[in-house]
Amino acid sequence: MNSTIDLINRRKSLRSYGSEQVSRQTKDLILDTALRAPTAGNMMLYSMLEIDDPVLKEKLAVSCDNQPFIARSPFAVIFLADYQRTWDYFKTCDVEGYCREQGRSLRRPGEGDFLLACNDALIAAQTAVIAAESLGLGSCYIGDIMENYEYHRELLKLPDYVFPVTMVCFGPPDGAHSRRRAVSRFEREFIHHTDSYSSLDSDDFDRMYAPWLRECGPEGGFRYGAANFGQHMYARKFDSEFSREMSRSVREALKLWES
Repeated sequence: MNSTIDLINRRKSLRSYGSEQVSRQTKDLILDTALRAPTAGNMMLYSMLEIDDPVLKEKLAVSCDNQPFIARSPFAVIFLADYQRTWDYFKTCDVEGYCREQGRSLRRPGEGDFLLACNDALIAAQTAVIAAESLGLGSCYIGDIMENYEYHRELLKLPDYVFPVTMVCFGPPDGAHSRRRAVSRFEREFIHHTDSYSSLDSDDFDRMYAPWLRECGPEGGFRYGAANFGQHMYARKFDSEFSREMSRSVREALKLWES
C-alpha cells in the first residue's frame, strides 16, 4: 500500500489538540495546496476564509451547534461556494451591455451554479484535509456552518452569491488521538454500483449496519437491530433541530440564486 492511500485509510476526525503551534508556513502550504484542487472549468468557484480572530472563533463555536473545540482550533478555514467573484467580473466586463447587443437575456447565478460552486469548495476542502494529514495535522469538518445563514452572513460579511459550505478545523493531534480507533465505514458492496443504481432490501441494511451496531454496543440502545437504529438515526440526525435548521438556512440562501 502506498503512503497516500495509507494516510487516507488512517485518517479520523480530530476534536482535541496537542500543544504544538501551527506555523504560518504550514498554514500557507495547506492553503496553496488546496488551490491545486480540481475545479469546474478552471473557474475556481470558491473562496477560503481563514478565521484568526479568537472572538470570532468563540462566536462560531456557539453558532455551529455549540462545539467548544472550534474556538480552540489553531487553524480554522471556512470554504465558501463563491460565484460572487465571477459575477463581479462579469459586471466589470459589462456583460449586461453585451447581452443587449447580442439580443441575449441576462442570466444571474442559479441553483445549478450554486451546486457547482459547492462542489468546487468541497473538493478544495478535502484537498486541504489530505495536505494537512500529510504534514501531521488532524482535521474535523464542521457542516453546521450551513446553519444560521442570516447570522453567519452578517458575521462574516458574505455577499449574495457566497455561501459557507463547510468549515474545517485543523490542528496537531493530542496523545489520545493516535489511540482512538477509526470508525467503521459501509462495505463497498453497499455503496458501489455498476451501470445502474441498485436499491437495498432489509437484509442488505442489516448487513450494512451490523458493524455500526457492534460498535455502539448494548449501551447505545441499538441491540434490537438495524430497524431500531434507523429510528434512532431519524430522530437524532435527520429530524433533529440542527438538521431542520440547516435545511431552512440553505432554502433561505437559495432565494438569492435565481434560476
